[in-house]
Amino acid sequence: MFNKILIANRGEIACRVIKTARKMGIQTVAIYSDADKQALHVQMADEAVHIGPPPANQSYIVIDKVMEAIRASGAQAVHPGYGFLSENSKFAQELEAAGVAFVGPPVGAIEAMGDKITSKKIAQEAGVSTVPGYMGLIEDAEDAVKISNQVGYPVMIKASAGGGGKGMRIAWNDEEAREGFQSSKNEAANSFGDDRIFIEKFVTQPRHIEIQVLCDTHGNGVYLGERECSIQRRNQKVVEEAPSPFLDEATRKAMGEQAVALAQAVGYASAGTVEFIVDGNKNFYFLEMNTRLQVEHPVTELITGVDLVEQMIRVAAGEKLTMTQDDVKLTGWAIENRLYAEDPYRNFLPSIGRLTRYRPPVEMAAGPLLTNDKWQGEAAAGAHAVRNDTGVYEGGEISMYYDPMIAKLCTWAPTRAEAIEAMRNALDGFEVEGIGHNLPFLSAVMDHPIFMAGEMTTAFIAEQYPDGFDGVELPGDTLRRIAAAAAAMHRVAEIRRTRVSGRMDNHERRVGTEWVVTLQGQDFPVHIDADHDGSTVKFEDGGSLRVASDWTPGDQLAEITFDGHEGLVLKVGKISGGFRIRSRGADLKVHVRSARQAELARLMPEKLPPDTSKMLLCPMPGLIVKINVEEGEEVQEGQALCTVEAMKMENILRAEKKAVVKKINAAPGDSLAVDEVIIEFE
Repeated sequence: MFNKILIANRGEIACRVIKTARKMGIQTVAIYSDADKQALHVQMADEAVHIGPPPANQSYIVIDKVMEAIRASGAQAVHPGYGFLSENSKFAQELEAAGVAFVGPPVGAIEAMGDKITSKKIAQEAGVSTVPGYMGLIEDAEDAVKISNQVGYPVMIKASAGGGGKGMRIAWNDEEAREGFQSSKNEAANSFGDDRIFIEKFVTQPRHIEIQVLCDTHGNGVYLGERECSIQRRNQKVVEEAPSPFLDEATRKAMGEQAVALAQAVGYASAGTVEFIVDGNKNFYFLEMNTRLQVEHPVTELITGVDLVEQMIRVAAGEKLTMTQDDVKLTGWAIENRLYAEDPYRNFLPSIGRLTRYRPPVEMAAGPLLTNDKWQGEAAAGAHAVRNDTGVYEGGEISMYYDPMIAKLCTWAPTRAEAIEAMRNALDGFEVEGIGHNLPFLSAVMDHPIFMAGEMTTAFIAEQYPDGFDGVELPGDTLRRIAAAAAAMHRVAEIRRTRVSGRMDNHERRVGTEWVVTLQGQDFPVHIDADHDGSTVKFEDGGSLRVASDWTPGDQLAEITFDGHEGLVLKVGKISGGFRIRSRGADLKVHVRSARQAELARLMPEKLPPDTSKMLLCPMPGLIVKINVEEGEEVQEGQALCTVEAMKMENILRAEKKAVVKKINAAPGDSLAVDEVIIEFE
């Protein structure tokens, strides 16, 4: 076994590998750019080596710099994580030549399967059903348009060396094919150092289901069930779960056996993933094989009990798999939510800055365990697990140079419904401040009827949120519970205030019992009867709720029980006359007033936001790549105005209506902050 491993990556996946290496007694070496000097993975590793400036193409994906770090540290093996150099055959060849083990498959398997074009050709030759497309290299944008018309719109334009949603575009017409080809090519070059592009038919209404395989160098291979990854945004997975709520055992077995056969056909050895599109009749089509650890691997670990990183290391060290297919049991259900530094209220555009508060929910273990190389998976009734894979910490910076993923929050429970409920509570208790993030959106998905029924497709987000995400309207029963909780918290805050002000000893008698709670446009007149164990909140319609909590003023989390049963976890902030409360994807201003105050508040005029209709504002911190228009030019609705790059993704900003360009305030190469004016219109 190795004594020292270098992790050729950063962020949460580097931290993830370090945890397993530490458990195995293996020393770790981190690499870092200027931007990551204080990063969590650097702090966790036994050693750290600096490799260059912040851009990945000047640091993390420069093979010579990584090889120098390996030589300087004396590492015997390298784990590449995912992205960056994880599927780069040249890197694997360099390692092999240097006598350093690659914690991944042989070079030949990377070249055969890691390249999306080659892998599809091999799959076709092996008789695997594949999605129609053009597997040859595409020379330019006009060639891309010609091929797209031959395949038939809509088409998917994909980077051959791509992954993680980078270098991927859907085109529905010639114009989108031209733009998509160039953007995909640019992103692929910046992210992977390989700008080759191919085109395939985009299958509408598909489900994205992938099979986890594990093979050794002795000819043994198993599949560890499947993962459902259908909830995607911009071709990037957002929510994953294992197993899939859609597959039956026969389909699972057929997909698994085909995945293992394909892996063994190319001499694959390590943990890898074979991805499929599955239609409504459970017909499945090979998409690609990812020859590295997937972002969503934790859900497979949670339902099988196997540590995939440990197995990868053992395979790289030449060990045989110690399990057979009959040993693999799928126990319970696991769900993963990817927490991104993306603002859902700004069409999920990247957000950067300092994490002024970062408090994940407490992790807890339960479920399947790997004991003596056999899976033991009988869980106690009501048991659940919470896992948070992360690479950040409170006070740290979210950089514009890398992927915006902050953490992967996972829950496990004996049933899917229980795993979803555990995830809801975990999301409610996850505190993130200082940047825009997608926690509200994730909460909304967990409560969506289509997701709850397990009937989602890859079109879920586009269909259910066609105009973007603008928050959650909570149902009436939830509003009543939040109103009752706010009234009870207001009473506690008022008692604290009277004590601090030095008023009379009978301060509790001076706090009122009649209040009007206003939230989400509704008024809830309530009466409070309180005692030492909680408060009984009575509503005008005669209903009441018994509210109990250990919340005290200043606490930013409140765990509330209603009528003696588990209730809600609320994020609580103070505003004038009430609270800012966030729960289940909703962000509410909750005012608690006397009847007279509530009456007067209804007469107050609403403050309108400033008019920015004649301006193009920068929607995220980013770099201006291209300005497509000139001053004095008349632009049409939908016309491309400029391109902004942030977190390795190019974003084309378009005109919302017909207008004339009055002034251009930025030029290519400029770095802009959120809401800086790029273009003014007449």
